[in-house]
Amino acid sequence: MSPEEVKGFENKNFQIRVTPYYAKLAQDEAPGGPIRKILMPHASESAEAYQEMLDPLGERKKKNRPVDRIIHRYADRCLFLITDFCSVYCRYCTRKHFTGQESFLASPKEYEEALAYIKNTPSIKEVILSGGDPLTLSDSRLEKVLSDLREIEHVELIRIGTRIPVVNPMRVTEDLVEMLRRYKPVYIMSHFNHPKELTQEAAEALELFVDHGHPVFNQMVLLNGVNNHPAVIYALSRRLLYLRVKPYYMHQCDPSIGTDHLRTHFGQSRELQEALWGRASGLAMPGLSLDIPDGGGKAGFAPPFVKSESDEKIVLKGFDGLEAEYINPPRELMRPPMDYENYLKEWESVDSFGREPISSDF
Repeated sequence: MSPEEVKGFENKNFQIRVTPYYAKLAQDEAPGGPIRKILMPHASESAEAYQEMLDPLGERKKKNRPVDRIIHRYADRCLFLITDFCSVYCRYCTRKHFTGQESFLASPKEYEEALAYIKNTPSIKEVILSGGDPLTLSDSRLEKVLSDLREIEHVELIRIGTRIPVVNPMRVTEDLVEMLRRYKPVYIMSHFNHPKELTQEAAEALELFVDHGHPVFNQMVLLNGVNNHPAVIYALSRRLLYLRVKPYYMHQCDPSIGTDHLRTHFGQSRELQEALWGRASGLAMPGLSLDIPDGGGKAGFAPPFVKSESDEKIVLKGFDGLEAEYINPPRELMRPPMDYENYLKEWESVDSFGREPISSDF
């Protein structure tokens, strides 16, 4: 280990854990290699911070945390924190206020409170199982959660946020994916950050999911010295697509405690997006997203194509430098779809959540 890594083990701010499989991916890397930067503690975690927050997403705020194990920030979906345990504790973890506390499972009281909240909140159409990593649970415990959620009529789909295909792909078995299929639709939200993580074992795990009907979307985090180059992001995206995994998000790293050395400058993040735009296909292009600190929610970004805008027209400049105008039809010609009222009840169940309702008069 490097002196900086040795010193990092003195830092008690966050748990240290790794699987033998994932550690082996880093064993031939020099200090500063991409996998080592993700899994190894570093002296920089204790350095004076430009910005650091224990709860950068405002998840502990009462308005976002109606009961202990539920985070409800957006109207039609909520996070259900079913465990605080991860097989690997990534050094950039945004949920250091919760993960690694070694409580493993929700208590019976916490679990029942969470289910009751979901049952009593009909705007919730999606439940995202998170934590911790839900796939660290046994098949039987996970099936209990899925079965209970499927008893709630308004829950349409379930997502599972997991790093297991990255750090312990052998956990993904025929028994697991067959069990998940009984509670479809179940979406898998994977978390690959670098092409080196896409080993043969990881590829086989991902294909087990998609072969059994579980869509897989990947969320990467932009990390300084790990993947902050367009060639690395492009390579990761193309390999994921070949395995039928959609590159979904590239997240700006949250300013959680001890992450300054891993965070990218947001200007560089936008430059990375612009470099990829027009070179990577739409399928291969993850959306750039930044969580507004202290619980402001996700902010999505696109390259600055609009040069000027008025009610009559938009002046645009494409990725290749071509400039053109888009002329608007007059607003007074706009008419709502004839059948929109058929869908208003569903819309109104989410429209007023956390803000003033939007007028339906479009």
